[in-house]
Amino acid sequence: MKQPLGVILAGGQATRMGGGDKGRLMLGGQSILEHVIDRLAPQVAQVALNANGDAARFADLDLPVLADSIEDYAGPLAGVLAGLDWAAEQGGDTIVTVAADTPFFPCDLVPRLLLATEGMKHRLALAATPRKAGEVTKSMSRSGLIRHPTFGIWPVALRDDLRRALEGGLRKVVLWSDPHGGRLAEFDAGEVDPFFNVNTPEDLVAAQAMVGEV
Repeated sequence: MKQPLGVILAGGQATRMGGGDKGRLMLGGQSILEHVIDRLAPQVAQVALNANGDAARFADLDLPVLADSIEDYAGPLAGVLAGLDWAAEQGGDTIVTVAADTPFFPCDLVPRLLLATEGMKHRLALAATPRKAGEVTKSMSRSGLIRHPTFGIWPVALRDDLRRALEGGLRKVVLWSDPHGGRLAEFDAGEVDPFFNVNTPEDLVAAQAMVGEV
């Protein structure tokens, strides 16, 4: 199979951070987005950024900027669709998505996702970590794993199906991935959560303390 293409999902509104581009916040001498690019680029054939608004504000990154084709901030699935449409233009057959505010995700994310989808006609899987004691989340799977729906591998072949689902009002990732047989790729949570994301000013302070530990 072809090497997956990478898409960084930055199409949200960052309301808990006061708006703006969270990925531009500085973390250990680099922006969060630069940390994300450095981790993703070696694992994929090419990287693109899913973001809405004026694409020129990301010109310094020298990346393709993909806007949602579904209006009104339809959530991460809209970014996945934008990535799939772009990948189709590049002749790709899969994309791997990561969140723009998650600077510590695994350096072996892509090979682990690929391994989880071996034998599938259409490769579709989400990253997941074990539930910690007392942890409750809406993203929990039946097996007790915590799903991270912005981190996954997605097949270009299903992009029109996803488009129809979004146009029909579907917004939750697992309500689309589960019926298509989406699998889970399990990652160790470790002392530093690899899927820790910066949502609030307090999270940024915590991330600063974690930089030297990963």
